[in-house]
Amino acid sequence: MKLLSVNLGRPTPVPYTDQAEGVTGIDKRPTDGPVRVTAPGPKGVGGSGLAGDAVCELRHHGGYDQAVYAFAREDLDDWERELDRSLANGCFGENLTTEGLDVSGALIGERWRIGSAVVLEVTSGRIPCRTFQGHLGERGWVKRFTRKGATGAYLRVIEPGDVRAGDPIEIVHRPEHGVTAAMQFRAVTTERELLPQLLVAGEALHSETLAAARKYVAGQGR
Repeated sequence: MKLLSVNLGRPTPVPYTDQAEGVTGIDKRPTDGPVRVTAPGPKGVGGSGLAGDAVCELRHHGGYDQAVYAFAREDLDDWERELDRSLANGCFGENLTTEGLDVSGALIGERWRIGSAVVLEVTSGRIPCRTFQGHLGERGWVKRFTRKGATGAYLRVIEPGDVRAGDPIEIVHRPEHGVTAAMQFRAVTTERELLPQLLVAGEALHSETLAAARKYVAGQGR
């Protein structure tokens, strides 16, 4: 398992975002050399966990629980075949493009060591948005991506440090529950009846998902 590329985005004006200034950092490009990874701060204030990477819509992106977004090259290859077009590393807005790792099948709370220093923890899958659809230029993309369910994974920073393309990735902790990033994604989108099952992942869950699951369970008791 290894890191194929580290991808950074710059603020770019586009017509397909609801961001107040009309800019997005979703078009991420591979970068050479080491990139510093640190916890960015709370959502709404902190952006990306990667130095030099732009997160423009702080209402929905960035922060501790969405500090880093990873997507598997294998899933990009699958989409290439399905869409009949080339998809470069970073084109899904991912910071880390991986090889040999089942990113969507990663468990909530699973920890990865990347290189010699950085440790990241899986918090959730990625929910597609209008900006993602506009960036790819694929009609009905939000529904299509949702239906496929290969979401990639958001991660929080447990131990900061530098990462670079070619770094090995090691799974250093796997929880005993079966809640994956893909399952979390289904629970908050199309299969909300799954929400109670997420609670076994506890505080490792994205804080918004944990709150939603607790609210759902509380509502069932009425």
